[in-house]
Parts: sequence; structure tokens; C-alpha cells
Amino acid sequence: MPSRRRAALIIVLFCLLAVASVLMALMVGTFSVSAPAVFAALFGGESEGADIVLQLRLPRALAGFACGGLLALAGALMQVLLRNPLADPYVLGISGGAGVGALFAILLGLPAVGIDGLAFVGALGAMLLVFGLAHGDGSWTQTRLLLTGVIVAAGCGALVALMLAIAPDDRLRGMLFWLMGDLAQAGNWWPGFLALIVALGVAMPFARELNLLARGIMQAQALGVAVNRLRYVIYLLASLATAAAVTTAGSIGFIGLVVPHLVRLATGNDQRLLLPASALAGGSLLVFADTLARTVAAPQQLPVGVLTALIGVPVFLYLLSRQPK
Repeated sequence: MPSRRRAALIIVLFCLLAVASVLMALMVGTFSVSAPAVFAALFGGESEGADIVLQLRLPRALAGFACGGLLALAGALMQVLLRNPLADPYVLGISGGAGVGALFAILLGLPAVGIDGLAFVGALGAMLLVFGLAHGDGSWTQTRLLLTGVIVAAGCGALVALMLAIAPDDRLRGMLFWLMGDLAQAGNWWPGFLALIVALGVAMPFARELNLLARGIMQAQALGVAVNRLRYVIYLLASLATAAAVTTAGSIGFIGLVVPHLVRLATGNDQRLLLPASALAGGSLLVFADTLARTVAAPQQLPVGVLTALIGVPVFLYLLSRQPK
């Protein structure tokens, strides 16, 4: 099969997976809704459970898909940028900065808009701090950027622990759920969805240059790639995508680490195919996980980050076992 036909087939299959995940999220729950009733609700017809589908499940599913897509896309970009297969969207401390902002807002008793706003401000603050410290003398390396991100993340973790220690009991549960990742309050889905579309639109024109960068900095420079400019763009793009995802649903782990590895098994390492496929697969996986999180212990809802970790840990260990020694 020609490569273009193969690429198109892979994208179509991942699109079908995305549609299936959202459809499952709309049907399954404490109150089950049949597929015909779901389609009737989506296309304006009268159906039982239409309010549940349109007002509760659909916004949550779309927010989850956008969040998972952003994390998987950011993870794929970070792994190329740092040339490290263990890199994930949170490796540069952005999640820690968002956590400091969100938990401070919860501690102050701010509404959901205030929590999201301070989470995004905290993520941007951590991003600028890492970049500023790692870029101190006008240049930076992958190792320097990685070490700076680890230190900033550790500092943010200390602030988070301090706020958890002094938080009143009536706010502690909400803080813990945010840290574990929770889509229960993610009713405003369109900012994350818009961020995913923009991030993919910006990343795709750089896919060829990313393929060359993955071979090594010297080779990329020899082939005409403006490496410094490319690294700045990818760092900012991955950081902003991570900030948007964390603001939407809190710190959801393993999506950005595991999904790019799984997609590489199906698509190879061509970024022109890997980036959109990772976004589709990451969104689908998070929607499936969130559906399980709100049904497996119904009527109680679990933090979706717990489910992604339970899925991600054995999958990643399996991937490690397949690596050549």
C-alpha cells in the first residue's frame, strides 16, 4: 500500500476511534442512553435523556478529548525537543506551576473561573521561569532545560504540599481531586478544543523539520534547519498546550508519556503522521478513561488521573520490556 494511502488509513482509523470514544461517553453512565437516542439528541430530535447528553455528557466528553489531545501532542513534541523518550508534558514544571495557582485559588475560595485563571497564570509563570533560567547566558541545551524544569517542579511541589498542609478540611477534597486530574467541573469545553486545533495547526508546518531534528542537532543544522528558532517554537507550543490541558482538567498523568510511544508502534516516527495521530489517540484514551472513572464506582466518581495511571503504568512497563537491551 502506498505510504499516503497508509497514512490516510491510519488517520481514518484514529478518527473512528475518537468518534467511538465520544459516543460511548454519551451513552454510558448511571442513566444509560441508547445510540438512537444519542443521535436524536445531537441532531435536534426529541429523545429520552437529551438533557443529560447535551448539558452534562457532551461538554465533558469534548473537554476530555481536547485535554487528552493536547497532552499527547505536547508529549510527542517534548520527546523530540529533548530527544528523550521519557519526556512528558510535565517534565518542565508547567503542571507544578498550574497546581500552585489552582490550589491557591481553591484555598481562597474562588469560583471555577478564578481557579482556571490562576492555574493558567501559574503554568505560564513556571514556563517563563524555566525558560529564563535555562536560557540565562543566551543559549540552552536539552540537559540544562530538563534539569531546570525538574528543579522548578520540585519547588512548586513544595508549595503545593504547604498549601495542602494548611488547607481547611472542607477544601482539601477539591484540592486533591484537582491534583489527581478531574473532568467533573470541565463544563466549558471550547477553550481546550480551540487550543488543540491551533496547536496542531502551528505544529504541522514544522513536522518535516522535527523529523530532521530527531536525527540530531548537527544533522538538522547541516540540512538547513534553523535549530534554535525551531526549539524555541516547539518549547513554547508544547508548554502552552500543556498549560491549556492542565487548566481544563488538572494534572492528568501518563497520557503525554505513553500515547506517543503507542502511536509510534502503529505509525513509525514520521512527525507528519505522529502528531495528528497522537492528538486523536490521546483524546480518545482520556475520554475512555473518564467514562470508566464515572461509571466503575457509580454513583461515586473517581479522579480520571487515577484511571490513566492504572492504564499507563502496565502499558509503559510493557513498552520498556520490548526495547532492545
